[in-house]
Amino acid sequence: MKVLHTSDWHLGQQFYEHSRAQEQQVFLEWLANTLKTQAIDILVVAGDIYHTATPPANAEQQLYSFIKHAKQLCPNLHIVLIAGNHDSANRIETAKPLLQLFDTHVVGRFDKHAPENVVKSIKTKKGTAHIVAMPFLRAADITITSDISYQQAVSVAYQQALEHALPLAKNEPLILLGHLHAKGGDISSDSERNISIGGFEAINANIFKQQADYVALGHLHKAQTVAKSDYIRYSGTPLPMSFSERKYQHQVLIAEFSGKQLTNVKPLYIPRYQQLILLPEQGGADLNTLCELINALEFDADAPPSYVRLRLNSSETSSQFRTVIDEAMSNKPLLFCGIERVRSDKQNEESYFEDLGKVEQLDPMTLLSLAFAEQFSANDEVPEQVKECLAQVINSMDEETPS
Repeated sequence: MKVLHTSDWHLGQQFYEHSRAQEQQVFLEWLANTLKTQAIDILVVAGDIYHTATPPANAEQQLYSFIKHAKQLCPNLHIVLIAGNHDSANRIETAKPLLQLFDTHVVGRFDKHAPENVVKSIKTKKGTAHIVAMPFLRAADITITSDISYQQAVSVAYQQALEHALPLAKNEPLILLGHLHAKGGDISSDSERNISIGGFEAINANIFKQQADYVALGHLHKAQTVAKSDYIRYSGTPLPMSFSERKYQHQVLIAEFSGKQLTNVKPLYIPRYQQLILLPEQGGADLNTLCELINALEFDADAPPSYVRLRLNSSETSSQFRTVIDEAMSNKPLLFCGIERVRSDKQNEESYFEDLGKVEQLDPMTLLSLAFAEQFSANDEVPEQVKECLAQVINSMDEETPS
């Protein structure tokens, strides 16, 4: 049996105001053909199917058209989708009755009173696989009290689901899907939305160990193993979601089983359709140097335009810098993605507040630490009581946010 693991498609993403619909369509076509050529039995998508809870109509059409096309190419294929923290649980669930007609199983929300609902037993021509399709767990979906932390409540939810799945999978593969930040996982610096705050979102990988035969995770954008376990994996994103991810090797993973035994996990690398260019790669540059770097770029006449982001020294005083840059970029196949003002090392500590976009990239716990250092003491840690208070506020806001 062959299972293809992917995640974090982020359909509908606007990349610095540029639509990625064509780029994502190229990936989906590649994926559909890969499902056929690799004779995949089950496709699992571990959350963040869409970039926002209210994706544009064309993003939803992309998903449904892909499912239809994949089933035309692979009539025996089964598909399992779970909601991630970017997705609306209700939106993912709405299409469930129709998608079932295409052997597509969707889980948008975990019901703590019916944990068995996330367990899917899927019969393929090569045997049956049992899948715990656990979506992203919001505070409202689990039981958090003064004595039970978010991590503990998540662990309980997984154990409840596994209690129903384990008896079914004594001689058949048990695959666990999840959308979370497992402790020790590497995150990209500017595109992965913090699931909760500080360390509250990081889940210990021990909740997976010695239970599932393969763990297919989503949320972290870099493909990686977890806890040095080859069977616990993040597939990562199919496309770079930010310039910090431009050097990632984007991939899907194929897990192969012989009976219950996981025999192999291999990556298939996804062709890069559009390039991301950061000028310069390190530090900043003055205006003349930036223009020289732009003019030195070489382009493939048959390739689509490249995304470019520029890093200009903050000491640059010319009021005409944007006009000069526009002239340097004119008639070149480049999609402009903004200018970063780069400050000297001595000023880096203030750089978060030079650009409001950088403030949004910080998780609330980091902001709390910065504020505490500014107002009280730069040498002391934020008191645990204050951290707990912030955690409760964030969790209560999460519960009030409509899905």
